[in-house]
Amino acid sequence: MPHTLDADAVRMWCGLALDALGRARADIDAINVYPVADGDTGTNLYLTVESAAQAVDAAFNGHAASAAASRPTLADVVRAMAHGALIGARGNSGTILAQLLRGMADVLADGAAAGDPPAGDGAGAGDCDAPAGAADAGGRAPAAGAADADGLRRALRRAADLAYLAVARPVEGTVLTVAVAAAEGAERAAGDVAAVARAAYEGARTALRATPGQLDVLARAGVVDAGGYGLVTVLGGLAEALSGESPAALAPARPRPATPAPVASDGQGPGACPADGAPDGGPAFEVIYLLEADDTAVTALRERLDALGDSLVVVGGDGLWNVHVHVDDAGAAVEAGIQAGRPYRVRITHFGAAAGKAGAGAPDRPGPAAVLPDQPGAQNPTGGPRAERATRAVVAVVPGDGLAALCAEAGATAVATRPGEPPASGELIDAVRRTAAREVVLLPNDTELHHTAAAAAAQARAEGVRAAVIPTRSAVQGIAALAVHEPGRSFDEDVVAMTSAAGATRYAELAVAERQSWTMAGVCQAGDVLGMIDGDVALIGSELAATAEAVLDRMLASGGEMVTLVLGAGLPDEVAERLERHVREEHFAVDTVVYQGGQPTAPLIIGIE
Repeated sequence: MPHTLDADAVRMWCGLALDALGRARADIDAINVYPVADGDTGTNLYLTVESAAQAVDAAFNGHAASAAASRPTLADVVRAMAHGALIGARGNSGTILAQLLRGMADVLADGAAAGDPPAGDGAGAGDCDAPAGAADAGGRAPAAGAADADGLRRALRRAADLAYLAVARPVEGTVLTVAVAAAEGAERAAGDVAAVARAAYEGARTALRATPGQLDVLARAGVVDAGGYGLVTVLGGLAEALSGESPAALAPARPRPATPAPVASDGQGPGACPADGAPDGGPAFEVIYLLEADDTAVTALRERLDALGDSLVVVGGDGLWNVHVHVDDAGAAVEAGIQAGRPYRVRITHFGAAAGKAGAGAPDRPGPAAVLPDQPGAQNPTGGPRAERATRAVVAVVPGDGLAALCAEAGATAVATRPGEPPASGELIDAVRRTAAREVVLLPNDTELHHTAAAAAAQARAEGVRAAVIPTRSAVQGIAALAVHEPGRSFDEDVVAMTSAAGATRYAELAVAERQSWTMAGVCQAGDVLGMIDGDVALIGSELAATAEAVLDRMLASGGEMVTLVLGAGLPDEVAERLERHVREEHFAVDTVVYQGGQPTAPLIIGIE
């Protein structure tokens, strides 16, 4: 039976869309030839919707667990859905889908339920001036906390408009074209909200069938656009959630056997070519990260990343963004994020052999997040034999003599910091010069030093040194990056591996409060022990070891295989022994390693890998 567009319908939509993408995932992966034939579009869309669905479930569970045992509103749920998609977006199509969901949430949360359309939202022909609670064309008034047919029309139009704005160089014949067709289909439709959802689905399905005629790479491969196919699948879930009926089935997604993708003399198929037809097969790396930054900084970031590569999509807003780009210089793309704000959850994927394999008509799975160049037959990012080993160095900023010695033992050049005296970019560039290396990786190991490290890297490049900054925020992330550093592989591969290792390491720090203050965990008094996780105060305690145990328990609750303890100056060995014993007894199969860091300010730094 038909359903109103309320919080329950959104939850049902997410579940149906996730199930449908799960069934179609392999087929969508198989037709992924644009913008890069890396065979992962279906998987990326599934993971994006999975994150959105989990956020919606969390919204329901959070309200159910509240003292009032309330139920979430439509606004609560669509905002949760959009946020979940944003933080979990994968790949080019997943990032665009996250922006589509954000656009829908903007309207459904802020205007539709109240019957007060936001001005200037780009709504189309379906708009009308109707009073709040007015009946839709099907004769039914929307329930309180639900959106009507016109609200869904405006939401789909807003979604398409925002998606186009998010893509630096929009291309027709892609998911963007399908999104516009969905909005246009909804605007032409009469009837209730279910009828509008079905019309959006049919409009998108029709546009999907036309994509090979708009994009040559699709026509040559004999497939429709993979991202567009995924969006039609998601819209089918919406139509089913609102109408109670499964929509007309999509045509099979697999490439037609009678029209295999032609293979060029160099072994590359059409999917290996980027949008501009560059003969080199396009950029070697996909870089994705979440970014905390203001709108002004993001505008400048778009311009910088657009000059570095292609397939640029920047989505989000209100201080949180998801950045996706294909580049040859992965380090420069991450540095651009550092200059704009605070990047985290950095993921770098080397397309490598996966793109060439998919271009030959067999896209099976995405390339590895970290390349393993030491395996037989390994190649550099351009596909040729690896070049002669370059002289490479790592410069790491560390807060203590023990950490400096540890870094030196690992082959890095350490720049020691002094309390209240962070190093200037000149000190870092001096350290780079001392290495006499042609390639340098910088580990700032502190959020406040990211801009300083970026400035030093820029100066190093001006002096002919290839330099990259890995945005480490703590010494334990720097230790993790150094542990996988391998000068024998290519520079980009080394940066990818080190960035992945650092990003997989959560960090915490214990400090002693100097005065009364407000924190995220409440009011602390002078002398209290503060347990800071990922830079925010999460716990306030009275005794260091007990607070450290509580921090470890909280961090390991979400998983972990290795605990790193970096002891500050003067911290008794008994504390480390107590913490090692606690981890061994309370957390199965988790190893612990202890270093004497000697840092003067933080009694203890914790890393979880």
